[in-house]
Amino acid sequence: MTTGDQMTTGEEQHGVTVRDPAQERLRRWRLVLGGDAADGTGCALSGRDAAMDGALTALYGRQDAAQAGRAGRDRSAGLGASAPSVARWLGDIRTYFPSSVVQVMQRDAIDRLGLAALLLEPEMLQAVEADVHLVGTLLSLNKAMPETTKETARAVVRKVVEDLEKRLATRTRATLTGALDRSARISRPRHHDIDWNRTIAANLKNYLPEYRTVVPERLIGYGRASRSVKKEVILCIDQSGSMAASVVYASVFGAVLASMRSIDTRLVVFDTAVVDLTDQLDDPVDVLFGTQLGGGTDINRALAYCQSQITRPAETVVVLISDLYEGGIRNEMLKRVAAMQASGVQFVTLLALSDEGAPAYDREHAAALAALGAPAFACTPDLFPEVMAAAIEKRPLPIPDTA
Repeated sequence: MTTGDQMTTGEEQHGVTVRDPAQERLRRWRLVLGGDAADGTGCALSGRDAAMDGALTALYGRQDAAQAGRAGRDRSAGLGASAPSVARWLGDIRTYFPSSVVQVMQRDAIDRLGLAALLLEPEMLQAVEADVHLVGTLLSLNKAMPETTKETARAVVRKVVEDLEKRLATRTRATLTGALDRSARISRPRHHDIDWNRTIAANLKNYLPEYRTVVPERLIGYGRASRSVKKEVILCIDQSGSMAASVVYASVFGAVLASMRSIDTRLVVFDTAVVDLTDQLDDPVDVLFGTQLGGGTDINRALAYCQSQITRPAETVVVLISDLYEGGIRNEMLKRVAAMQASGVQFVTLLALSDEGAPAYDREHAAALAALGAPAFACTPDLFPEVMAAAIEKRPLPIPDTA
């Protein structure tokens, strides 16, 4: 068949079904629009396509009263309220869609159809595709979770945490170990520790034209971070409901940092109360189940506690992870940040630590922190090691361009 020949829908070539491009566009629009009389495609579905359409309709096919009135009926089959029907639907979408799409559909089902309560049933938890957002939902249901479900819930959370650790731990340790080495400057470095760029720049006055070389009077380099504690890091995490994904990622990073001997890591979570979970950092699952998502926010109280734990200000990095919707005393919060910075603390404000894109946050408080030299910005998990490395080395933070 030549390039210009047009293939009909369903025609097979070398054993693979190939669709006419125009028919394929109609098929895709039919799946998007849902098949009401007004969809205009005139495309009928069968087989696997019909099953995919049924799974989509169960979740996205519901119409409000006005729409239903215009269409004459509510075409949605719905998911019902029973665990078996939802479990079947979860199995269907895992059959027809890739994992990334399944996770989005699960999240939409929980939000749109109020299925969170069904996650309290063990058989439901065994059927879902585990991801960060599901973990956030489970943590918010933690207090209402029956004992028969908690073991299954912990297994789901542990799977997600272990996957995140595999993805993030190696790069984080490597990046921060390098930052610790570079921050340990010495005046007489060994040959392999010499920073040649800075050494040459500092000795250009000793350039010998006849030999076309620089004679270094002073070597500049870095020592190797010893096994003793070099830096102290305090992660101060807002556990209000909107920060669920950030809590998950921060707990994993906290455990990774705590595993590094040269970093003394403290993890503090807060709403209107403050809880220090440092003694649970050897297991991030315990940390996560020690949180209580939801409730108010008192950043000032949390920072007051963190300030009381600082023993070596010049060697301390405080990371506040919050959307900055403060329920406490705003001016006191800003004064604490200014006082910590004046004492030598490196202060980092993250509006979110997640892959969810631009978060909602208090812009007035963010602007006030920026005026103090502590710019607030959202950070992805992949960028977090670079942010921490910059803070450890006391160099400008790699703030993402949000323009």
